[in-house]
Amino acid sequence: MSVQELLPSLLKICEVKMENETLNESVSTDTGLKELVVNYIGERLARSEEVTVDMAVEVFAAEFPEFLLAVAEENFLRGYEQALIDVAATETKNV
Repeated sequence: MSVQELLPSLLKICEVKMENETLNESVSTDTGLKELVVNYIGERLARSEEVTVDMAVEVFAAEFPEFLLAVAEENFLRGYEQALIDVAATETKNV
């Protein structure tokens, strides 16, 4: 599946707002990369207020979905691996 085919579904996913308070936090510009990204997002969204993590996710989803997809896949695999470790540990205790 190409990135172009994934883009509409990624954008749809990003429309679902999770109850994650980190998304509402302002992004500081304490590194060069953060400064570039925050400035770009502010210009792209034409916002005068501080750029939040949620705004960054929106822009990355629209313009760099490969990056978010890679992060999401890695996060999912790590979570799945941890679940398997937890199940094995539980089974060991019950034996």
